[in-house]
Amino acid sequence: MKLNAALPSLVATLLIVATQSAAGGGQQLTVGYYNAKKCGGVEPIVSDEVYRALAADRSKGAALIRLFFHDCWVKGCDGSVLLNASRSNPYPEKAAGSSIGLRGFDVIDRIKSRLESRYPGVVSCADILAFAARDATRYLSDGHIDYAVPSGRRDGVVSRAKDADDTLPGSTFSFADLKSNFAKKKFDAEELVVLSGAHAIGSAHYPSFRDRLAAPRGEIDARYQTALRNAARDRSRLVANNIRDESYAFKKDAGYPTAPVNGRRDYLNNTYYHNAIDNRVLFRSDWALRTDAFAFGKLKEYRDKPKEWDSDFAEAMVKLSKLPAEGKYFEIRKNCSAINNPSRY
Repeated sequence: MKLNAALPSLVATLLIVATQSAAGGGQQLTVGYYNAKKCGGVEPIVSDEVYRALAADRSKGAALIRLFFHDCWVKGCDGSVLLNASRSNPYPEKAAGSSIGLRGFDVIDRIKSRLESRYPGVVSCADILAFAARDATRYLSDGHIDYAVPSGRRDGVVSRAKDADDTLPGSTFSFADLKSNFAKKKFDAEELVVLSGAHAIGSAHYPSFRDRLAAPRGEIDARYQTALRNAARDRSRLVANNIRDESYAFKKDAGYPTAPVNGRRDYLNNTYYHNAIDNRVLFRSDWALRTDAFAFGKLKEYRDKPKEWDSDFAEAMVKLSKLPAEGKYFEIRKNCSAINNPSRY
């Protein structure tokens, strides 16, 4: 994407322009949807709870952004990733292998509780998650990434682990696999590279990166691989997606500056692209972006133009939020982890 203007202008544009789009199930998304329903406290309540949660545990921000991606990528933005297992559905999306490490549900539950007290039966869990991801993005980027979230979603009643495993991109995907996966959602190669930048934050479990321990030398920086192997001796240990956020010992093993670099831990900026160019990325799917000439060019572009990535990431998150929900039945859940009346569907 081209940088349309300086970041302040972009933020103002994204915050003011009220876009509309179909959300599935006959839903129309509109910026300011709850204000029009005389529920102007909805977004401030979400922001307040997200900021409280991140002030206590900054890593919750990456968790909320990942939770939002998982929700929208699997049959559209319908809050289905939030549903717990039940007698009628023992294997929801939460139970999928691709859902390993998903968290942040407690933040969504606290937000829902406050909103139900003030606006009972009005705010969908899908909208809460979309707002929370936006607020986490704003918080972790120190306000450099901000955008208006169109809302008016309703909550889905179907959640299947198989759908998540069949749909979400995998950490071992090749570039061709990634491009095909994103194309199915009408996201192009540029948007694939843009959204990959979210790996500047967060952490991963051993199964997601174990193949990198034996990756050929040309696919990974040798000292970074040594640091990964040392860290993986404890297979329960989480490894930060961004080497910037790793321990002193890890950075020392990797030959990386041990003093704080490019902001504090879990700071959402363009450091992912620096790491990608240096061959210090955690997942094979991240390394795979180097194997395509166009994608590799975008890696360099975003490394050198942080404001451009900020603006493009904001646009990609808005587009992600508009992925239409698939299904026949929708509702406004009273509890984000359970449908209102299981016997009805």
